[in-house]
Parts: sequence; structure tokens; C-alpha cells
Amino acid sequence: MPTFETLPRFTADLHHLTPAQRQRFRRVVLDAFVPDLRTGRHFRPGLRVKRVQRSTGVYEITWSMGTGPAGRATFEYGVEVHPGTPHVIWRRIGTHDILTGP
Repeated sequence: MPTFETLPRFTADLHHLTPAQRQRFRRVVLDAFVPDLRTGRHFRPGLRVKRVQRSTGVYEITWSMGTGPAGRATFEYGVEVHPGTPHVIWRRIGTHDILTGP
């Protein structure tokens, strides 16, 4: 199982989401993001994981494409807590606006 940590800014951003948005994010992480990390292969196209431009080692995931603005979260890989297991550091969560300070 991959390990995770959150930066304080992610936690603050998370409190600004609606309960439905938080639930959707958790569902996408558990049902798609974590299984894809476990395989060690590429992320499925529906997650739209890509590197954030003008930043080093920061990636974004699109976790909601429903009505309204798309939900996004940024993350980076940290030092593995357990050898051979990815460690993800969640940086920001919200809409496209978070990409101005990922």
C-alpha cells in the first residue's frame, strides 16, 4: 500500500471543499490512483495525471470532471517510507486555480 502525507496548504484547501467534493476525491484515490500506483505502470488516462509546467517534480491529477470546474490535486513523490512502495506528498487540492501555486 502506498504511503501518503499532506502539506499544511493541502489540508487548508481540503477544508474549503464541499463534503461531496471530498468524498469524490477519496473515491478516486482509493478506486483508481492507489491501484495504479501499486501496479507501477502508467496511470489510467481518466485520471489525467501529468507534470505541472514550470515546476520540478510536481504532478497534477484531475479527480472530477462533472458539472462545474474540474477538481484537481497536486502531488509529488517523497522518500519511500517502505522500500519499493511509493510515498505521495499531497500539495494542493481544489480547482484549476491551485496550479498558480502548486
